[in-house]
Amino acid sequence: MSPAARPLLIVHVIHQLHMGGLENGVVNLINRLPRERFRHVLVCIESIDPDFARRIERDDVELIALRRSQIGVWKLRWQLFQLFRRLRPDVVHSRNLSGLDALLPARLAGLKTLHSEHGFDMGDLHGRHSKLALLRRLHAPLVRRYVCVSRDLGRIMSEHWGIAASRIRQIYNGVDTERFKPAEPRRHELLPLELQGQGLFVIGTVGRVQAVKDQATLLRAFALLLQRRPELQTRLRLALIGDGPLLADLKALAGDLGVEAQTWFTGARNDVAELMQALDLFVLPSLNEGISNTLLEAMATGLPLLATAVGGNVELVQEGVVGATFTPGDAEKLSAMIENYADDAALCARHGAAARQRALQQFSLAAMMASYQDVYETL
Repeated sequence: MSPAARPLLIVHVIHQLHMGGLENGVVNLINRLPRERFRHVLVCIESIDPDFARRIERDDVELIALRRSQIGVWKLRWQLFQLFRRLRPDVVHSRNLSGLDALLPARLAGLKTLHSEHGFDMGDLHGRHSKLALLRRLHAPLVRRYVCVSRDLGRIMSEHWGIAASRIRQIYNGVDTERFKPAEPRRHELLPLELQGQGLFVIGTVGRVQAVKDQATLLRAFALLLQRRPELQTRLRLALIGDGPLLADLKALAGDLGVEAQTWFTGARNDVAELMQALDLFVLPSLNEGISNTLLEAMATGLPLLATAVGGNVELVQEGVVGATFTPGDAEKLSAMIENYADDAALCARHGAAARQRALQQFSLAAMMASYQDVYETL
């Protein structure tokens, strides 16, 4: 084929292919960008979860795990250089801090580079860690183009990492509004038998159980509400959907707070779209977010939203229209906000419907795909 006719080859470089919002976004790109226009190779700096990898629907995608923690960073870079020389991709698309390791090998191989930022972890919660900011600044000459998932992230990249705003394109994540959709009535029958009952109101969150997601604050808020309103113990339920390194600690906290009988720890699940239909209220207590995929999925499911006023959350949650925001770690405030929704079915219905409309109109997968296709083809 001529260069204009053949599909473009994109090599995606991420830290690992495990359950997560960034990873889900990469899978969406691979599955939904036009097959006749794009081919893909997915390179993981560390490891691949075979169960999560099954979400990739195309059968022509090469998956490569390099395991940096075992081979060391310089052997990793040498292997990346050899890989890039073999594949000769049209674009190398690296993501987040781990992806920086791919930039020098890509440029030495004479390739075009795109780097995107999706959010931060506990080691650099607000993107202002001086050494990490310097590391990103030093890698900037190796990047042809940047993408960020929120305006807040773009501001941090420009103000704190010294990257010219003209080099950054902001693209919101998209949500599959056909897969994530409302259910009426709510599917409370999906809860375990011991948690079912009449007139239930189910509060839920979805996310990897790790410190930055701060599910502990939601647990404390839930316990405070039941202490204040003990008559709600037969009606309120809390669903904590996800797995992670702090799951055992979270279960122990539920026991200490006396709410284990009302709390469902689902562990890792592949039916999140269905489980969200069992919720009446979605809460995102994260300490920081780029743009939360789970928040977008909750919007598409027609749920009212409570989220911390951090990062990209404030760009998604219209106060008093689709939900409300609170300060990270403020269990007292969150408890009162949950109580407000639990007592007002009309408010839940109004904000849930508005959230669904916002997802349909502003955060479609089609819009995200068109934006990334434009970036790749421009490069």
